[in-house]
Amino acid sequence: MNEAAANSPGLAKPQPPGDGWPVEPRNQGWSRNRWLAVITLIFATHVALICLFGQKKPAVPRAVTNVPMLRLANDVDEPLALNDPTLFALPHQRDFASAVWLKLPAVKSPSFRWTEPPRWLPLSADDLGATFGRLMQTNRFATYRLDFRPALALSTPVLPVEPMLPQDSTMQIGGELARRQLPAEITLTNWPVAAVIAPSVVQVLVDAAGNVISTVLLPPGSGFTATDQYNDADQRALVIARTLRFTPSPGPTIGRIIFNWHTVPPETTPNGNE
Repeated sequence: MNEAAANSPGLAKPQPPGDGWPVEPRNQGWSRNRWLAVITLIFATHVALICLFGQKKPAVPRAVTNVPMLRLANDVDEPLALNDPTLFALPHQRDFASAVWLKLPAVKSPSFRWTEPPRWLPLSADDLGATFGRLMQTNRFATYRLDFRPALALSTPVLPVEPMLPQDSTMQIGGELARRQLPAEITLTNWPVAAVIAPSVVQVLVDAAGNVISTVLLPPGSGFTATDQYNDADQRALVIARTLRFTPSPGPTIGRIIFNWHTVPPETTPNGNE
């Protein structure tokens, strides 16, 4: 072919109509929206069939098989005994020599009783005291007076011996009144009576200034009877209690005053009358 034949208008390819863009063929299949609608319909149909004809059964757990288990190994486990580093280095209770060293022979303890007869050393009766005699002949000893008695040490008692019973009448203050002191000591009277006089117990009420404003005679207590009371001694106790003066206090005080009377033998006249 020549160049003229190639450029002839009769042999040129026909141009598509329009503005030069290719035209899409008409019969190419369904559109995308149509496909999505069909798939959705088919899926909904399957779900509806499953919900209508499907059987609801509870889920049964599968049986557990071939699960590894842990257990504590004991001392008789042979694979565990192989991990012992002293299995072949030290004696072991399961080695070949254990049958010997585990069975110790019965060893009988020796007896320490002496069964041999005594053998006395030879001794001559003529030589007894010969060594002591030679010692006395060759040594002189100074003489001392054997006096093992210690020297007598005279001593006097540290504390004077006092009588067990009081020699004079005494007065005791009890209760809260014991906290308040008396300005001066009180001397009591000894009664010349041949019997024991029960103590006179007087309950007193003292005001804040220290003056006794009330006195009450109380029973002497246990261990004494009405016959042991002495009327004169009780009246004397009331008089002494009223005359007492105590130190001042912020308020009135109640207490007890116990008069322990001491008796002396009554005086007798030459005619034998008191």
